[in-house]
Amino acid sequence: MKTNLIKLSLRQNAIYLPELKINSETTHTMSETTAVLVANCAKLGYGFSEGLLRAINQINATDKMVILNTLQEVTNVDKNWTPLIRNWDIPTGESILDHLKTAFANIFPGRSGTTLACGHLIPENTFPLERYNGCPFCGTPFTFSELDYKVDKVKTLDLWTKNDLINYVKTLLSSPVALSATQVDNLKIYLTEFGVPSDAEVNMKETQMLVIDELVQMDKASEAGRYFKSPVDILRYLWYKHTGYLQIVEPKVISRRVVQNACHFRASLDTSTTAKITSMNELKLKFSRTEAKMYARWINNIPLDIATQCAQMHPKRGIWVRVIRALRLGELSKRKGYEQLRELLDTFYNQNYEVWQGRVNHFKLKNDATNTFILLKQRPGLFARSLFSTMLWFGYRETLEHFKQILDQVPARLVYTLNMYADIYFTKDAVRSVKPLGGVNKKIAVNKLVNLYNNEQLTEMKEAVRNLTLLKIKQRFLADKNDHRSIYINQELYDIPVAIGDRSQQVQDLPEALMGTSFPVEGDTVRLFMQWGAGLSAQHLDMDLSCCVAYADRTEFCSYSRLTIAGCQHSGDIRSIPEKVGTAEYIDLNLSQLERLGARYVTFTCNAYSNGSLSPNLVVGWMNSKSRMKISKSGVAYNPTAVQHQIRIKGGLAKGMAFGVLDVANRSILWLEMEFGGQIVQQMSVTMVEAFLQKLAAKLKIGDLLTLKAKCQALNVVADPSIADEVYDLKWACNSAAVSALFLGD
Repeated sequence: MKTNLIKLSLRQNAIYLPELKINSETTHTMSETTAVLVANCAKLGYGFSEGLLRAINQINATDKMVILNTLQEVTNVDKNWTPLIRNWDIPTGESILDHLKTAFANIFPGRSGTTLACGHLIPENTFPLERYNGCPFCGTPFTFSELDYKVDKVKTLDLWTKNDLINYVKTLLSSPVALSATQVDNLKIYLTEFGVPSDAEVNMKETQMLVIDELVQMDKASEAGRYFKSPVDILRYLWYKHTGYLQIVEPKVISRRVVQNACHFRASLDTSTTAKITSMNELKLKFSRTEAKMYARWINNIPLDIATQCAQMHPKRGIWVRVIRALRLGELSKRKGYEQLRELLDTFYNQNYEVWQGRVNHFKLKNDATNTFILLKQRPGLFARSLFSTMLWFGYRETLEHFKQILDQVPARLVYTLNMYADIYFTKDAVRSVKPLGGVNKKIAVNKLVNLYNNEQLTEMKEAVRNLTLLKIKQRFLADKNDHRSIYINQELYDIPVAIGDRSQQVQDLPEALMGTSFPVEGDTVRLFMQWGAGLSAQHLDMDLSCCVAYADRTEFCSYSRLTIAGCQHSGDIRSIPEKVGTAEYIDLNLSQLERLGARYVTFTCNAYSNGSLSPNLVVGWMNSKSRMKISKSGVAYNPTAVQHQIRIKGGLAKGMAFGVLDVANRSILWLEMEFGGQIVQQMSVTMVEAFLQKLAAKLKIGDLLTLKAKCQALNVVADPSIADEVYDLKWACNSAAVSALFLGD
């Protein structure tokens, strides 16, 4: 059995088993090894459906051990969860004065006190050492405790067969929207184990890169060439192999992010200059002659006229110049059979081509609406992306009249996006949230041209866009032939947005949730947790878990610099990780106290205080339980069965990230993934968080679209899923690719 395939299926609340001859009608006696597995998995918070239990009963003990080990890895019970402070729910009373006294005592020796394993002298009458598992001065842990917890919740896992796995992968390959990091990881696992399906239908360019890479690894580069329709596709794959990004992120953007992450508050610890040199060296392009020939053949075989290819290459001209030199295309173009490549390079370098966007800008600045719309209608997707600004420039009535003519050619995902963001775009005092390619989330001002119109005119624009896009959505539902008569819609789907625009960049090892999903709080305490450093050697690696409490008139922060604030308690700041096992931090949020104090919401964040980005494989999330969550005497407070949601940092350039927002009054937690720059939580903009929340709130909800589908297709909405012809529940919603295929597939 393959561990990675089990991980893949666990993200869909199931366990994948190879095909077995399972007789479901025969009663089987449960073997002893199966009983032991069931008992051990129950301790981890997992149970098995009847079908899965029958299947597991037929596999050997070795395979059962693989299942158990995988569940233990996913639930993180094999990691160290001991924090710095024992019984950290009770404040230690440490202050900045204690740190100053200790620093002075270590600079000028001779004072009495206790010398710890790290070499620091802790003077008397400073830190209460009996309360610590390590050094309170440098944040190095020394002692570790076993994980001891009680079962809080049990998740029932289903059986996944080969057909289930194949059907899931087909939804990923045919997804009309870009895949999240979890889905990308799932697809990579499948392609590595089984290769590319012969009947694969791949819609998204980013997904195609994963398929192409697998074919190249299998020495099928010529077969991979059929996916390349333009030079941009080839550049996307080349850049993916070089940087790991499925989108073409400019080198200067990557370098700038690396430099910013290497900056430090203390000048002596600032390594930004070295980081800049290192990043520039890493971004240099180097290819073997075999690789150069492969790319040259691909480019030479592109089925487009030369002028069109050059126009498509122009927006990334700087990268292309570097690529052409690194691939030695000038040398290869002189060989027989590369005549098209030779002509392409000649046309590109002499710029004997016309750029479409340049012509649009030319006519737009001349206020030539006729020629501008002629050009825009040639590229429906780009027309949709610039629709709002064009409405402000030429007037909404004329613009929408032209847009209606090509509406059927616009991808469904862009139509949904227009519907969602019209309200924010055409509001004068709105704060817009955007995430530039390769950058962090930022707030931007509204388009200045909005001020040319009064509120009534802007309202008309919003309504005109909504009516037009809703008409398109309804037409799509009406065009789908459906012989069913009834539909079941889970009420929780009315709070879950359709995955468009904001994709998760980190991996979710538990069942995947869409960004913007709201989780109900069951108890009176929410416990944030962060674990990092597992598998790494002992070193200084300072990751910080923090939260920001927003009131109507102020904000307060609970972090390493202030372990105790009203309603929040931190477990202590760890700055160095132990050998291999990693370490952990927690924050407890007391909802009753926060509610009494008038707190509006609490934002959960994690930051890399050390130079660089967030540590790869750092796990962050929150726990919630109806019953009181315990803290051991040593301070261990992790219970895998009480985890409501968690993500694992896969790497990248994120320096700081907000991963959840607690709505105190409604007692619900909104999961999000908002990157921001900065070593500490105080560098996160509260206004930015509010703008991001508005953006998520503007998204169409799955339940609302299913209701619209029911009306268009004359389906009767029933409350009992057992009598419904179509069932849409949380299990279905976990497969975000299937959700996207239903609503966004063209």
